[in-house]
Amino acid sequence: MSAVTTAFWVTGCGRGELRQEPLREPGDGEVLVRTVHTGISRGTETTVFQDRVPPEVADQMRAPHQEGDFGGPVKYGYLNVGVVERGPAELAGRTVFSLAPHQDRLVLPAADVHVVPDDVPARRAVLAGTVETAVNGVWEAGPRLGDRVAVVGGGMVGGAVAALLAGFPLDRLQLVDPDPGRRTLAEAFDLDLVVPEDAAGDCDVVVHASGTEAGLATALDLAGADAELVEMSWFGTRSPRVPLGGAFHARRLQLRASQVGEVALSRRARRTRGQRLELALRLLADDRFDVFLTGSSPFADLPATMARITAADSTAMCHVIDYPATDTP
Repeated sequence: MSAVTTAFWVTGCGRGELRQEPLREPGDGEVLVRTVHTGISRGTETTVFQDRVPPEVADQMRAPHQEGDFGGPVKYGYLNVGVVERGPAELAGRTVFSLAPHQDRLVLPAADVHVVPDDVPARRAVLAGTVETAVNGVWEAGPRLGDRVAVVGGGMVGGAVAALLAGFPLDRLQLVDPDPGRRTLAEAFDLDLVVPEDAAGDCDVVVHASGTEAGLATALDLAGADAELVEMSWFGTRSPRVPLGGAFHARRLQLRASQVGEVALSRRARRTRGQRLELALRLLADDRFDVFLTGSSPFADLPATMARITAADSTAMCHVIDYPATDTP
C-alpha cells in the first residue's frame, strides 16, 4: 500500500479542508520530514483564506512549497517544524524548519530545510519565518545610535520588530498599539507600550505593521522632518487611504516598502535568504519569544481553527498546530 500524507487546503473564500494525497519516495538530495508543529501566520494567511490576494502580485506572493492557486483550491503555509525521518546522514533525525505548508509529512529538497539549534524548542521554532521578516524590516529601517523609533502595530510582525529593536542603543523606542492585550508582549521585552494618542513624535524611524489605515496615518504623523517610514503591512486587495496632505511634503517624509521576498537592499550583496533565516533561528534561543505563541490546536481541527483565527475579532498572534506522532511509512 502506497504511503499517503494529509494536508490542509483552502478550498474557497473562508473555507478549508484536510485532504489526503500520495506521498512519494524521497530522491537524491531530498528529505522526508514528519511535521511536529506548524504556525498560522495570521496576517498573510487571513489574506489567503479570505481570498484577498491581488491577482497582479499573485506570483510574487506564492509560498515556496505552495500547490494550487490563490482563490482555491490552494495548499498554503510557511511556518513548518518537523523531524527528518529519511535523508542525508547529517540531517537524519534532526529537527528542522522549512517554509512548507500545513501537512503531516513532506518530501522537500534538503537545501530547503534548516536545522533548528539545540537551544530552540521545536514549538518556538515555528516563529522563524516571522522573525526572519522582522530581521529584514530592521535591516530596511537601519536605526542608528540614539535614534527615536516608533513601531506602530504590535501584532506578530510589528511585535517581532520591536522585540529585536529592544536590544538596540536607541534614545527612545515605543510600541504603539491601542490593544491593551499587547501589554504581555511589551512587558516581556521591556517595551514602552503606548496608545496612538500618547505616542511621541519627531521620530527618526517609524515602522508600520498594523495593517490599518488609522495605523498608517499615526505612523506618518509620528515621523519627524526628513524621517523614513518603513511599511511592513500587506493590505492585499484593500486600498488604504494614505494621508499625504498636511505636513507630509513640508517634512520631506519618505515612505518605503519592506517585503521578505528579497533580502533588504542594505544587506543583499552580503547575505543570502538562507543566512537570514538561520540568523532568525539563532535569535529564537531567547525564551521571551514564547509570548508570541498564543494558543494551540490539533491538526485534525485545522479547518475550523483557521476560520476562527482569521476572523476579524481574533486577537491571536501565532497559533500553533500540533501534529500527532505517527510511524514512518
